Amino acid sequence: MARFFDVHPQDPQPRAISQAVNIIRDGGLIAYPTDSCYALGAQMGNREALDRIRSIRHLDDKHHFTLVCRDFAQLGQFVNIGNDVFRSIKAVTPGSYTFILPATREVPKRLLHPKKKTVGVRIPDNRVVQALLAELGEPLLSSTLLLPDEEEPLTVGWEIKERLDHQVDAVIDAGDCGAEPTTVVDFSSGVAEVVRRGMGDPSRFE
Repeated sequence: MARFFDVHPQDPQPRAISQAVNIIRDGGLIAYPTDSCYALGAQMGNREALDRIRSIRHLDDKHHFTLVCRDFAQLGQFVNIGNDVFRSIKAVTPGSYTFILPATREVPKRLLHPKKKTVGVRIPDNRVVQALLAELGEPLLSSTLLLPDEEEPLTVGWEIKERLDHQVDAVIDAGDCGAEPTTVVDFSSGVAEVVRRGMGDPSRFE
């Protein structure tokens, strides 16, 4: 059974955050709210958790996983980003956007797109996620909690616990969560290409 953490959305309880991060460090998989919708999260080097996410979401090897980062200093360790692209991303960050960029050698190979050698990165505008990242001290391997054959991601903590009770190790509930995934912008060629329209306004990248 999954642990259930009911936390305050603006001032998440440090004890609950610490316990959730311990589950991540022990190899667990969590469901957590973001500024767009719920996501599945695990430690970056956790191969088993990666396979569990693929199984839950029925993903193939071409899926772009996302590294959820605390800030640009952390993000810059894992992707190569030029000045022009940096300025474009900086203008909407933190926010409900995921950016696909060429990965550095710091990213485990199994997280990369097999041909492009790219990875998704984002810096969310959410107090609960920021608290998790501060406690964890590294990016969170993440994927939108969108179940197979469903058009909209899950957004209610207790419902996620009921449906995924034996597939995740913890669920963090912080009240209302956005009902759309992030807008995804592919910068791997150096030019913006919107590949998924979501919660973030895509117009500035079109």
